[in-house]
Amino acid sequence: MSREIKVLIVDDSALVRQMLTEMLSSDPAINVVGTASDPIFARKLIKELNPDVVTLDVEMPRMDGLHFLEKIMTLRPMPVVMVSSLTQKGADAAFRALELGAVDIVGKPTLDLKDSFQHLRSEITAKVKAAASARVRARRSHTPPQTARPVSSHYKTTERVVCIGASTGGVEALAQVLRSLPGDAPAIAITQHMPQSFTPKFAARLNRMCAIRIAEAHGGERMLPGHAYLAPGGTHLSIQRSGANYVCKVDGNTLVSGHCPSVDVLFRSAAENIGVNAVGVLLTGMGRDGAEGLKAIRDAGGNTIGQDEATCIVYGMPRAAQELGAVERQVPLGEVAETLLNECAKDGRQAVRI
Repeated sequence: MSREIKVLIVDDSALVRQMLTEMLSSDPAINVVGTASDPIFARKLIKELNPDVVTLDVEMPRMDGLHFLEKIMTLRPMPVVMVSSLTQKGADAAFRALELGAVDIVGKPTLDLKDSFQHLRSEITAKVKAAASARVRARRSHTPPQTARPVSSHYKTTERVVCIGASTGGVEALAQVLRSLPGDAPAIAITQHMPQSFTPKFAARLNRMCAIRIAEAHGGERMLPGHAYLAPGGTHLSIQRSGANYVCKVDGNTLVSGHCPSVDVLFRSAAENIGVNAVGVLLTGMGRDGAEGLKAIRDAGGNTIGQDEATCIVYGMPRAAQELGAVERQVPLGEVAETLLNECAKDGRQAVRI
């Protein structure tokens, strides 16, 4: 965005409001136009100031952040970045916020708040900027979770492996894709940018709603059909070859392409160790993590899929990959599962429709 991004900060802690104001205001592209200590006052400021982005705490007096978020997304949809504590309760609230329409979450430390928050400066600033250009949709009425697909008999092989990368908007995008897969789908490795304390909860949440089995990767697991392995927050996930098998490798905590876990790390390992049997899928997200890795998969003879702009919350990572020539097929989110299954069926089995 060429103009200043107007931000409203909503948090019941005066210290957090001050720190967020200082951090965001240090970026010339951001203008903190107001702060509020509770949702009642925030509602008044939203009407008066018309901010581009709201940062919203979860636990506040008079009205909790989730209730307020639900009202925002129903009555006046706008980009919201949730500030949620790095605890199990905080993770539950964060996923509920994303279901309600929040663009992203920032993990708020519970100890040494002043010092710890400073380390989040670049992350918070980047997420607010991404939120400002996000596609925000009005909240739909609640619908029951999609029923899991019945197990089919098309994928009794370990030859094909699917690697999926996502960032901003990826929590719900991944859920939609994985819910649409049969119980014996090819093995899947997933890297989603997410804080370390949130990934076990995310894996468990996905596992409850899908026909395939989904778990956080720990390293050393043999990759099997009907299973998906999620990169732990703060650690890279890659795929190694062990004889005739593929196994998960979990190690390293340095930033690659600005992230840990990094989609590029996963995709490059797939290009090197799986080659023509790899299927790379890049979903919604800010930045360009995964673009180079997806190009490596395509160059190695594997198949590559990118989510299209119209269905992305943030069309950053897929755009970078598309511009690099890394995307073989670009499709709407609702067609990603069908497309990756059909790519996996190209070794002689008949393509399927789901």
